[in-house]
Amino acid sequence: MNDLRQLRHFVALAEHGHFARAAEAVHLSQPALSRSIQALESSLECRLLDRHSRGISLTSYGQLVLEHAKRLLAGSRALHNAVSQLGNLETGELRLGSGPYPAARLIPRALGRLAQRYPRVRVKLSIANWQELRDRLLDDDIELFVADSRELLADPLLCIEALQPHSGVLFCRPGHPLLQQSALRLNNLLDYPLAGTQLPLVVEQKLRALSGREQLLSIQCDNFMLLKTLVADSDVVSMAPWDVLAEDIQVGRLARLPLEAGALTEQSAYGLVSRAGHSLSPAAQAMRAEILLEDRSFNPKAEAAAD
Repeated sequence: MNDLRQLRHFVALAEHGHFARAAEAVHLSQPALSRSIQALESSLECRLLDRHSRGISLTSYGQLVLEHAKRLLAGSRALHNAVSQLGNLETGELRLGSGPYPAARLIPRALGRLAQRYPRVRVKLSIANWQELRDRLLDDDIELFVADSRELLADPLLCIEALQPHSGVLFCRPGHPLLQQSALRLNNLLDYPLAGTQLPLVVEQKLRALSGREQLLSIQCDNFMLLKTLVADSDVVSMAPWDVLAEDIQVGRLARLPLEAGALTEQSAYGLVSRAGHSLSPAAQAMRAEILLEDRSFNPKAEAAAD
């Protein structure tokens, strides 16, 4: 079986594309790194890379080995974390993912309680759309994530726990010209730039049909905190689930647009996603419990009253 150190060295070389930079990253001399790579090539009986004046490039064998090496190293890291956490949660690392909307309220509140209970657990949080998070989960780069799950429900590789839905809301800055109108239709908004995160296909199709426009978003960005600031400082309009806007609207930092009844009926579809058939580490189990607790704590009556 190949030495995991050799695989780490190879992954570092592939990522840096240059022996000198890779050697520095793994704290080896260049000759030592070169010998490690040569030993890996010898054990696998194939050439993994081509050397040239600008650095290195991977052969087709190298691409294949890189893919498997990353998974083996991730698995080794997960095993180490699980063993170190078995007795208690005084050590270890949790790799967690979140979509843009859960990252604006649900995840930070749950994560804050986890950090208070287990201050020595290291957490690495990745924020991305559901497609990227799924790929990272299956590559063992993260252990669980919360994101829109409606396009993941049929995936047999995933275990998905549905979280409570929240009404979709269109919002703008206080004092926006659109607030002077009542019972707005969706196509009335399109006189102004519309910004948002990547939309699930079913939501995008419905909004296109309602608006009559093929290109709906003027600005697409998966950083929701940036979108809120953009809307607050301009005439840009955006949309989001109610739970991430409730506080801003209630204190007057943002305003809800008065759409006519039935103009926007979409709801969030947050899901807590992990790998099917894989047990969670103690840290991930603790984070799951905090996420579910925070999800249940949001008051749906307040949301209904705002509709």
